[in-house]
Amino acid sequence: MAEHLDLGPAARRLADLAADTPDARLGGPTPCTGMDVAALLDHVLMLSQAFRRAAEKANSADDGPPPEADGGNLPADWRKELSHRLDALVEAWRAPEAWQGETAAGGVALSGQEAGAVALNELILHGWDLARATGQDYTCEEWEAQVSYDFAASVPDVPEARAGLFGPVVAVPDDAPLFDRALGYSGRDPGWSA
Repeated sequence: MAEHLDLGPAARRLADLAADTPDARLGGPTPCTGMDVAALLDHVLMLSQAFRRAAEKANSADDGPPPEADGGNLPADWRKELSHRLDALVEAWRAPEAWQGETAAGGVALSGQEAGAVALNELILHGWDLARATGQDYTCEEWEAQVSYDFAASVPDVPEARAGLFGPVVAVPDDAPLFDRALGYSGRDPGWSA
């Protein structure tokens, strides 16, 4: 796995998608089963903070899993707050020491390298989720698709391994674009639309 992945482009895409998300779409469905747009945004707010703390080595495996996402928790200024948290996340992962040693996120012990890759994967996948849920376009770089694919494909397709991470693998043709295959391994149907 490459060191010092740049989370900036994925974070900026996600912030831009959120900025262009109308309030009228907050109650709409997303590719994440049982999660509407507002809950997805609440989840992204939480993960941005959790993975910033992981970069700063401020988390512990004893912290336990994160709370369930709840759209009712969105602050009134959620677009501004999300942009601020994403900026802070990117800056935290630009520090070389973020990628070194051990850390934790969501109550799971991870190496700095693993945590950074998971953070990037979260930004990419949830950027796509938000785009699909709100009728916006989403394109990621090939190297980002590779990071997402590598992580998603490494998780066994058994419920105990995927719980809290991904749904069951969705079959995608072997000759499909790399990002579509990453989506399938992450339990998403690349053809999903609201």
